[in-house]
Amino acid sequence: MRVIEAKMINAVNSRENFALANTSVHYIKDCNYSEVYLHSHMIAIKYHDTDTLEVNTKTLFDWPTVTTKSRLRALGANVTTKKGIIYLDGVELI
Repeated sequence: MRVIEAKMINAVNSRENFALANTSVHYIKDCNYSEVYLHSHMIAIKYHDTDTLEVNTKTLFDWPTVTTKSRLRALGANVTTKKGIIYLDGVELI
């Protein structure tokens, strides 16, 4: 795991705001969730009450970069690519 991803995860788990290079975390206290951004595009929301991760599939589909997928995997998302097709939890993104 990259250093920036470890810091990102620490910020999410600590419910803190964080920004470094192209990655940022915004903790929304009133709603108790953290939004994770890459290059100013929201890639995921971590809901702290239910400990669930919601991947922004539109961003993943539009920018299926190595970095996007790496950040999402670091957060616990099951993102894979096979023969150029992106899968989230084994389901093809369309």
